[in-house]
Amino acid sequence: MATQDEFKENAALRLKEPAQYNVIMHNDDFTTMVFVVSVLEDIFHKDKISAEAIMMNVHKNGRAVVGKYPYDLAITKVTEALKRAKAQGFPFRMTVEEA
Repeated sequence: MATQDEFKENAALRLKEPAQYNVIMHNDDFTTMVFVVSVLEDIFHKDKISAEAIMMNVHKNGRAVVGKYPYDLAITKVTEALKRAKAQGFPFRMTVEEA
């Protein structure tokens, strides 16, 4: 019969961090910079300075990582951002890639 210490050790070995996924924001010529900053602040909880820096990185490089999250959270945030963009008529694009 396993001792309590062996049980705790076995349980700890089975636990592992969930896989992380990068949320990628892509540049386009139609979505406004103001909209992108608002998405970064409201949905991704970035402060104004960080949001503006990420937005400029996307603008200059064509894409940028917005954050790293477990899969379900990454998909939820992207879905919310895309829904907001569609409601405002922007062709805004975001993707999720395994980190």
